[in-house]
Amino acid sequence: MTVQDIVNRCQALFDDLDFQAVQDWKAAAAGRKAIGYMPIYVPREIIHAAGMLPVGIFGGGDQLEVIHGDAYYQSYICRIPRSTIELGISGRLDCLDGMLFPSICDVIRNLSGMWQLLFEDKYVRYFDVPQNYRDDVGGSFYIHELQQLRDDLAEMAGREISDEDLRQSIAVYNDNRRVIADLYALRAKQPWQVPTSEVYLLLRAGMVLPVEEHSQLIRDYVAAADAEQRPRRDNCRVVVNGVFCEQPPLGLIKSIEMAGCYVVDDDFLLVTRWLLDDVPLEGDPLENLSAAFLHRSAATSAKFEPDKQDKGRFLIDQVRDNGAEGVIFAAPSFCDPALLDRPMLQDALSAVDIPFTAFKYAENTGQLQAIREQAGTFADSIKLWSA
Repeated sequence: MTVQDIVNRCQALFDDLDFQAVQDWKAAAAGRKAIGYMPIYVPREIIHAAGMLPVGIFGGGDQLEVIHGDAYYQSYICRIPRSTIELGISGRLDCLDGMLFPSICDVIRNLSGMWQLLFEDKYVRYFDVPQNYRDDVGGSFYIHELQQLRDDLAEMAGREISDEDLRQSIAVYNDNRRVIADLYALRAKQPWQVPTSEVYLLLRAGMVLPVEEHSQLIRDYVAAADAEQRPRRDNCRVVVNGVFCEQPPLGLIKSIEMAGCYVVDDDFLLVTRWLLDDVPLEGDPLENLSAAFLHRSAATSAKFEPDKQDKGRFLIDQVRDNGAEGVIFAAPSFCDPALLDRPMLQDALSAVDIPFTAFKYAENTGQLQAIREQAGTFADSIKLWSA
């Protein structure tokens, strides 16, 4: 397959708000179930081990007109809960047998309660995470949460989820994280060969495809991208930060690129890269998943960081490790985690002379010219005055 063939397939999956790929997967064998999850991180390994399909639900984007959803939430919060409600009550998520709402913010916590009221026949769980990073405190709490999810899904599946089932699923997701790491490494090395708009579509495809199929799709893309020569431009290399929950319109990502920026790292779809290393296959699988979360996971504004002195260290390392020249802070309007952390992250960047710019967006942002001009001015300033 060519790069364009793969991108076209990913675009079709991205555009399909009826989740036909999920419906087709369920129809292929009797008794199959699909579990949706909101952004950030959930242990998809447990869903996979139950024989179910994990399905990422990232709102309706700029393709969905929100009519009913606005009746459930006030206007001064982010848009993703309203468009997710719209997807649900319009029947587009009927293919899901349950929903997980990870610990992101109060809005998502409240959305889990709203979901329980609206869809009483569906499995709904607010998936909490530890705020204490000691193995004997936060680790014990998190293992209990993992075990509860394991028990719930085993009951839905009508069978036990064995340790061996979990190890096999962990191995599959380890492989998926490795191929995504290879994709990101290729983009950091040759961003003109691997546009971020295509990387984003590839990651979004993984929200509805079986993980094994997604891993092969990325391998096919990397091979095709290596074989295709694309023009190299004098663009500024940037890290994009703050887009971990409500997703930007695809047009916004393309606008940043057209403004003269190569995005060499980001925090899109962190469920795919939350765990930084392979999860060990030996020993207790839940203990291994817990240890990976506590000690080897990405730092993001939606994750509690016990040592405030390290605030911004992960972002600075992203800049330096990927040869970036600046940071673009892009956060959804009213996103408390991103906007509350932004001043601290900006202070950390200023202390080491890393330039940055910042703006806000909504998932249905249509006026992108101002963002393109701001990103272009930022890129030009780095080229003109940065050492």
